[in-house]
Amino acid sequence: MDAGIFLYAFGVWVIFGILATINGVIRNKFYTPKIGEYPAHVISTVIAIFFIIIGTYLFVRFVKIDYSSIDLLLIGGFWVVLTVLFEFVFGHYVVGQPWEKLLADYNIIKGRLWSLFLFTLLISPLLIGLLLRKNM
Repeated sequence: MDAGIFLYAFGVWVIFGILATINGVIRNKFYTPKIGEYPAHVISTVIAIFFIIIGTYLFVRFVKIDYSSIDLLLIGGFWVVLTVLFEFVFGHYVVGQPWEKLLADYNIIKGRLWSLFLFTLLISPLLIGLLLRKNM
């Protein structure tokens, strides 16, 4: 395992964070007032999943470091841990969101899709890596 791949993965995660922030601002400013909170949540989650898949594809396709399937799965886990930590630390202590609101986004039974986004973060490096190896 080359530790350098995790430095690249961290950089990609920072880019994902910037894109997610822009996506959230656009959702709150444009979608939510016009179509309501839940439809806006669904649209922005689908957009976020799309850019995760595209970004992960570019990362795995063009990274110049050898990696294994385990490395790719660990990168997905690394991204999920960073995302959840950021969400709770930034969301609660900087933005001031109550814990209940932060935790509510994990309730997939009530239609919240955040867990699907996190699942995409987790598995996309491995799945894309396997697909790219098969096609090379």
